[in-house]
Amino acid sequence: MELYELTVHEMSDFIKNRKVSAVELVQSVLDRINAIDEKIGSYITVLEEEALEQAKEVQERIDKGEAKSPLAGIPMALKDNICTKNVKTTCASKMLGSFIPPYDATVSKKLYNEGAVLLGKLNMDEFAMGASTENSYFKITRNPWDLERVPGGSSGGSAAAVAAGMAGFALGSDTGGSIRQPASFCGIVGMKPTYGAVSRFGLVAFASSMDQIGPLTKDVTDCAMVLNAITGYDPMDSTSADVKYPDYSKALINDVKGIRIGIPKEYIGDNTNLDVKKAVLDAAKTLKELGAQVAECSLPLTEYAIPAYYIISSAEASSNLARYDGIKYGYRAKEYTDLMDLYVRTRSEGFGVEVKRRILLGTYALSSGYYDQYYKKALQVRTLIKNAFNKVFEKYDVLLGPAAPTTAFKIGEKKEKPLEMYLGDIYTVSVNIAGLPALTIPCGFDGNNLPIGLQLIGKPFDESTLLRVGYTFEQNTEFHKKRAGI
Repeated sequence: MELYELTVHEMSDFIKNRKVSAVELVQSVLDRINAIDEKIGSYITVLEEEALEQAKEVQERIDKGEAKSPLAGIPMALKDNICTKNVKTTCASKMLGSFIPPYDATVSKKLYNEGAVLLGKLNMDEFAMGASTENSYFKITRNPWDLERVPGGSSGGSAAAVAAGMAGFALGSDTGGSIRQPASFCGIVGMKPTYGAVSRFGLVAFASSMDQIGPLTKDVTDCAMVLNAITGYDPMDSTSADVKYPDYSKALINDVKGIRIGIPKEYIGDNTNLDVKKAVLDAAKTLKELGAQVAECSLPLTEYAIPAYYIISSAEASSNLARYDGIKYGYRAKEYTDLMDLYVRTRSEGFGVEVKRRILLGTYALSSGYYDQYYKKALQVRTLIKNAFNKVFEKYDVLLGPAAPTTAFKIGEKKEKPLEMYLGDIYTVSVNIAGLPALTIPCGFDGNNLPIGLQLIGKPFDESTLLRVGYTFEQNTEFHKKRAGI
């Protein structure tokens, strides 16, 4: 087995036991990037020299006994909407094509403090708007399992990099499923933490009330390790939750006896691909055989989640993206006649089609005369969805269903059908609307040998139970061990 194929906990053990140095480990993953990323397109920026220098410094600290974190020396990569001081952060947009932040996001700082080594910044749908990573200004990212298919989105670059061995782990952001759906499409583990559990300071905003940073990893143990490093209260983020966070590695228990699991009947509907449905129900059966209490339940407002999500998220995007005006930073149109013309030309030239679509939708929903009809109504539906989850969690500890209704679709297949693409978020957006944690783990393969993801949804700040259920499923199946054949 090559070094780049190892999980984070295996890499950590190798470094700890002096079987390999941080420099050798980082070099192995950089070689892998150089060998295959031309085909996949995961990275926007690769920091080869800087990563090796950083690995050398971390190894010196390890040798002195100063760097004791299990993430010390581990090669990682960040989605390109997470700010990194003196390193280009583009959001995969022409608008920020040359933007170099003067500061680090809180998660970036936390990972540096743990000794993790930054390999580079990962491709994504522009400003995190999309479900296929086809909306990047720079390139299309391809799925390592089948280069003709999408890796999911908007964190497609992050998922593809981890699945193909081009990063030990990666961070993505999830506004409506943007970590969980690509994890499902690429056959890896993805966690969307509870809203407020991971600082959003330094995450370029899309929809502030739903955005959440989370890890993409090769298995559940790695997920717990990264969560330990990135969760916690941050005074720099006004929405950060000041609660006591546990040691997530203690949740890695191979036992689900007595855990109550509900399967919302709306999540196993006619829209779900038959292979996906079978894999998810087989996973539920496995957990039941292992001692969990599994029963069908109902989330009757599921059908309203997509319209509510797209109105709220587009309204917030319209507001958040108003700052890109060609004046302060980012792209500026070269030719213009006056200030208004500068604004219009800059935004017309700087944003892609999907971003413009959502700005228009959001501005319309917020406009006088339509605010009450659309935005206010969407917020009321949000409250109802949250209440429905609270009610179902009185009976169940975890909800189980698919992460996406299909496996990875072909590149170009849905690019011109935005509504069809939006409907693919049906099982993920409710989680963001309600601010809940959710975990995606591999649970099978379809007839084309494409990965299928199982989604586990938990109560607020109960990531530990999700990790426990995910870990138990993993320990009793082999799906997580299969790697893309590229």
